Amino acid sequence: MPAQPAPPGGAPQTEDPAGTSAAPVSPGAIPPPPPGYPPYAGTAEPKKKRGLLIALIALAVIMVLCVGGGVVAFLTLRNAESGKGAKEPAVAVDEFLTAVYKDRDATKAAEHVCAASRDDKKIAAKVAEVQKYASAYQNPRFKWTTPKVDNQTGDRATVSTRITMTTADEKVADQDLRFTVVQKTGWWVCEVA
Repeated sequence: MPAQPAPPGGAPQTEDPAGTSAAPVSPGAIPPPPPGYPPYAGTAEPKKKRGLLIALIALAVIMVLCVGGGVVAFLTLRNAESGKGAKEPAVAVDEFLTAVYKDRDATKAAEHVCAASRDDKKIAAKVAEVQKYASAYQNPRFKWTTPKVDNQTGDRATVSTRITMTTADEKVADQDLRFTVVQKTGWWVCEVA
């Protein structure tokens, strides 16, 4: 290898392994980083990830609150009565019996049943049963005794009555019924026994 001329100032010139010349280094000084390596610069990524994490947690909390609120609203309103209900327990029973036995209208009957017991298919089946029973006889007439409140405690009452069916050919059939009636936005029939 040919000798290179000495740098000005009398300091010897050194050569790195790649064959390029480097400036002389004084003893105890830190040499500069080798070429080809970028200097270390800190990253700002954790701030972005932390902000994203906080946003995701906040979104999850909001979703839980919304879903929880919806469930509470559903559970609160599912047994809510629509309409006014009757003013007295005996009136609720009388209106229910009129809808089933005289009008033979399942929709009207359902308007007098509490939400917890309101099953349109069962009410329609009962009205159809009365209709079938009535069609088997000649000109049947239904009447009932004035509904009597047997027991009433706060928002619950037991009401009883006797239904009598009379036909044109003087056949008579009686049936005793007992109703459980509850008060919410008025009195509603909830059970028939």
